[in-house]
Amino acid sequence: MKRGSGILLPISSIPSKYGIGSFSKEAYEFVDKLAEAGQSYWQILPLGPTSYGDSPYQSFSTFAGNPYFIDLETLTEEGVLTAEECDACDFGGNPVQVDYGKLYEERFTLLHKAYERSEIYKNEKFQKFQQENAFWLDDYALFMAVKKCFDGKAWSEWAQDVRLRWGFALDYYRETYYYEIEFYKYLQFKFLEQWTRLKTYANKKGIRIIGDIPIYVAFDSADAWANPQLFQFDEENLPVAVAGCPPDAFSATGQLWGNPLYRWDYHRYTGYDWWTRRMAHCYKLYDVVRIDHFRGFDEYFSIPFGAETAMGGHWEKGPGMELFHTLERNLGRRDVIAEDLGLMTPSVEKLVADSGYPNMKVLEFAFEPEKETGYLPHDYDKNCVVYTGTHDNDTVISWYQELDKEQRAFLNEYMDNADTPNEEIHWDMIRLAMMSAANICIIPMQDYLGLGNEARINHPSTLGCNWKWRLGREEITPELLEKIKKLTRISFRCDRGNKASTTHHLKVMGL
Repeated sequence: MKRGSGILLPISSIPSKYGIGSFSKEAYEFVDKLAEAGQSYWQILPLGPTSYGDSPYQSFSTFAGNPYFIDLETLTEEGVLTAEECDACDFGGNPVQVDYGKLYEERFTLLHKAYERSEIYKNEKFQKFQQENAFWLDDYALFMAVKKCFDGKAWSEWAQDVRLRWGFALDYYRETYYYEIEFYKYLQFKFLEQWTRLKTYANKKGIRIIGDIPIYVAFDSADAWANPQLFQFDEENLPVAVAGCPPDAFSATGQLWGNPLYRWDYHRYTGYDWWTRRMAHCYKLYDVVRIDHFRGFDEYFSIPFGAETAMGGHWEKGPGMELFHTLERNLGRRDVIAEDLGLMTPSVEKLVADSGYPNMKVLEFAFEPEKETGYLPHDYDKNCVVYTGTHDNDTVISWYQELDKEQRAFLNEYMDNADTPNEEIHWDMIRLAMMSAANICIIPMQDYLGLGNEARINHPSTLGCNWKWRLGREEITPELLEKIKKLTRISFRCDRGNKASTTHHLKVMGL
């Protein structure tokens, strides 16, 4: 990937109407602003339908899209909803916070009305969509319909016949809930239709989409229910062990994610067919794929099922380069970002190096006095992606306030910015990232805005306070876009144009 820069902003954080960011006109306006600021990338978080806890990293399907992102205004233009119906819904009173409880109560009622009025069965494009995506769509739609039948319970709590996918039971539910199944297929059709239109618009503007996928699927997902042979399950299709990570800077007892672990021997036997399908689907949605927890392909942390913390887990070997050689043979060489944060062992470092994929550098991890962190810019080669912070980090302003005296002194000396006011420190950090050798620089929107802890996306190992932040409608000003563009140009991360233009911008920057 050539030298460039971009902004991290989840779809949910776009200031669309009706409670959550969507594929709305505001999303197109954000693309316009990215282009105006000279950016090359828009990084988003996973697009899958969220389950309990609202995390995009715990989805009901690794293939499906989140129905919340379907733009309701587009549906009103299609005549299947009215503006009055949408305006009458209560999506919460805070325009910069997502209220997932109210979304759940209101959104699906509206979407069901849209489906009932759509006469979608007559749509030839819908028929083609079903045929092309049958390998995941049929199981997902059935899964969601049966889940609704069982009052939203996890599939491990369903009746045995459908939980274990006995043939007569699947036939019964397919017939009994035919229209509910079609409703969930309709949602996926509209999701893909609207997202494809937005992505095409971004690409024409010179903006590439960086998607984000978790290495694991959720246990309560169509993937795990429909394909138990892919996972380390017992004869009752319950996990033998689950995923997580050992104690680290985020948690003294480790992180117990609870995701089912893969049976890598089975995947190898099938020629990694499921992974090939998964990644092929990803490249229909994104231009670049960031794979979360990349180190799990080298070694993964296995925690006994039923454990209360991750402290009793142990490491086991993953598929290594064999998987990526297979994917390249099947799909060609594609752009991947390897999320290699956390504990790095020589074997993990070798896997990242052998893959050739750019890895991640996070400035908020860099400033430890008397310690080589590997995250300071003087350590970078070009083949990496630098961030001030990620969705799991605090904003730069809030992070800086929490530094101890030694860390702050080291940071100020490293950046020679002892005179910078605390409320402006984010610009010094952004400039440090932009000026680094890293081919790609991605800055969270909150850091460009200089926001504090109230704008943090996620606090790992916590529930109830995450994934809610939304951008204010007027927060991205022309002045901010111009400042971003100037910094992008002077760091050689966009087309600098002719010599006269370049000289002008150098003078503006005081150089």
